[in-house]
Amino acid sequence: MDHHSAADENQRATVEISKDENGISQVLLRSPRGASARVSLHGGQVRSWKTERGEELLFTSAKANLKPPAAVRGGIPICFPQFGKRGSLEQHGFARNRIWAIDENPPPLQSADSTNKAFIDLFLKSPDDDLKIWPHSFEFRIRVNLSIDGCLSLISRIRNVNCKPFSFSFAYHTYFSVSDISEVRVEGLETLDYLDNLCNRERFTEQGDALTFESEVDRVYLSSRDAVAVFDHERKRTFVMRKEGLPDVVVWNPWEKKARAIADFGDDEYKQMLCVDAAAIEKPIALKPGEEWTGRVELSLVASIQ
Repeated sequence: MDHHSAADENQRATVEISKDENGISQVLLRSPRGASARVSLHGGQVRSWKTERGEELLFTSAKANLKPPAAVRGGIPICFPQFGKRGSLEQHGFARNRIWAIDENPPPLQSADSTNKAFIDLFLKSPDDDLKIWPHSFEFRIRVNLSIDGCLSLISRIRNVNCKPFSFSFAYHTYFSVSDISEVRVEGLETLDYLDNLCNRERFTEQGDALTFESEVDRVYLSSRDAVAVFDHERKRTFVMRKEGLPDVVVWNPWEKKARAIADFGDDEYKQMLCVDAAAIEKPIALKPGEEWTGRVELSLVASIQ
């Protein structure tokens, strides 16, 4: 190990809490080697994930509305208790609009090896107002963890504290920053069935070896393997997404026409982003009273040779 990296290894992981431009608490996680992630208590949302060299890996629209209770267009919004728009609940549910709390005494997580990892535990209880629109009591805990090598993981635990069962759908709505959407391909979805939201959720089977983009895409791939890779040829890098407890994968890019119709999204920004979400949509998660569900996603970056 050269002197430079030996010095890096001696740095500590750090967790800093500050206030954003709206006076809402945010948490900056920094790994010993300098990678970072920023999490806002507005929505429990990861707003930034950077490499050791300070490159931003998540897309946020230049037109995003950062004032609560609006959901912020970019980063990793949490979609709960629904994905999409059904019934009287707001699109993608309410968790991403609420102000979360820092969880001072989280119950232990399995494999909680926290040596030299930067992490924060956040907590959302069913707000009374929300019981009117979604009459189920829950406790939602999330741990955002940045490993020594800069991998970002999100571990959600949702407990039913109701006296009756409920079910929900869920997604980590991850906006990856890409150099040019037409130079991107996604692997790990081949041969899977998917629901196409552009065709009334009709079911198709993926025929291609890899998914590439030349028009709007809005799909839910079903029962995917545990790893999906997003190759960005121009930047010679690959995002790898691994997941547990989340069988589905959403792939979304609004393309030109839809981008122009979205108020908090720039007309040409569709070229610089791709949403690939670890999700549970086709078969909602059902929890009996007292039961808890755990869903994790781990995002890592690897340099690609191709």
